[in-house]
Amino acid sequence: MPNKETFGTVVSNKMNKTITVIVKKPVAHKKYGKIINRTNKYYVDDPLNECNIGDRVRIQETRPLSKNKRWKIVKLIKN
Repeated sequence: MPNKETFGTVVSNKMNKTITVIVKKPVAHKKYGKIINRTNKYYVDDPLNECNIGDRVRIQETRPLSKNKRWKIVKLIKN
């Protein structure tokens, strides 16, 4: 079974070897149909400390790496 992959934006890189990524997902409102942006925040493994705030990244689900880290970077897309 392939792991999940998604794109997101780095919002924090203050931790060592860890970044925080926000993933926005447009969803239609059940009753009114208006498109609403739902956001999920993920802790992502960044072993080289190469990401900066505002960078676009492709992340992939992986085994638990720590208490909260469940994702790793696949590709860094600089802004």
